Amino acid sequence: MKVVNLLAVVEQDKCRGCRICEFVCPVVAIKMENRMAVIDNGRCRGCAACEQRCPEYAISMVKREQPVFVKVDVSAVDYTQIEELCTKAKFNPEQLICYCTATRAEEVAAAILQGAESPEELSYLTGVRTGCKVECIQPLLRLLAAAGIEPRRPKDGWQWYGKTVTVWEIPEEVKQKYASRGFYFDEDIELLNRIVEAPLQGRSDT
Repeated sequence: MKVVNLLAVVEQDKCRGCRICEFVCPVVAIKMENRMAVIDNGRCRGCAACEQRCPEYAISMVKREQPVFVKVDVSAVDYTQIEELCTKAKFNPEQLICYCTATRAEEVAAAILQGAESPEELSYLTGVRTGCKVECIQPLLRLLAAAGIEPRRPKDGWQWYGKTVTVWEIPEEVKQKYASRGFYFDEDIELLNRIVEAPLQGRSDT
């Protein structure tokens, strides 16, 4: 669960309508109206990506009057389906996939099973990608792919949706080539499979 305490605010007299903030927002909370950036306060997750990238310093982060709590109700979905989706994506349901927001694979899987079809929607619903905005994109893509979903990049967005190769997908010839150089692919796979298959310790919805 992510607690959102900040909100992006645009100083209209400084905004030049360059759209950089719109492109970098991980939850698509910014739109241009009359060549001015307008923040959707309800969607903003306080990540400050827009503030950090604005060349005119027209955006600042302010404290919300009331915090917003972002979390998907895992109990609203058949947990067997969550387990199946996570296993297919090579995750343990209780595995953390976003360390910045302490979001588990089960929560993202539940969001997908309830209709989320893009990294942006998953970020909005769960808070993932609103911390460092880097590390958790691959787990999101893996879970979406496991659900048979290939996300489309927002128009003119900066997002890169290339899925990197996992250790399970490395060809045998590559394993053999680098085995003598200190790479232990099969041992890594065995260890990671044990994590995927580990018994659940405590459901987050109980």
